[in-house]
Amino acid sequence: MSNHHNNGSRAGETEQMAPSQCLKVFIQRDYSEGTVVKFQTRFPQELDGRLERQAFEATINRLNGYFAEAESATCSTYCEGCLACLTAYLIYICKETHYEKCLKKVSKFVAEQNQTVYEPRGLKLTDPSMRGLRVIEISCLDRPPNA
Repeated sequence: MSNHHNNGSRAGETEQMAPSQCLKVFIQRDYSEGTVVKFQTRFPQELDGRLERQAFEATINRLNGYFAEAESATCSTYCEGCLACLTAYLIYICKETHYEKCLKKVSKFVAEQNQTVYEPRGLKLTDPSMRGLRVIEISCLDRPPNA
């Protein structure tokens, strides 16, 4: 389910801020498969005419794939956990976790999508980690084409 609000950006964000009065579309988490980080792929009506449905779905599916990779249990992640226990978690001072590496991939992907897909259409995709992995925020930076 997507919701939209007409409110400003949060103070203290280091990324480029959207104008204070713009339409914001929120893509909610999908809890149908439990509490894993997964976002709904239903196309929001507010983006109709601004963004192609296929581009939107490709972005969401790719983000969901990155989060599935981050939360996957592999031999490597088990070994990482065991090593962390053996070193009283001091290993994380000098080594990134598997999850942190995947979050960096998400941030890089969001920046790339903004540059190539969203910003040319007057939209801005916000990294889900900036919203506590609760929602994906899409800001409409300009007025709707038919308004």
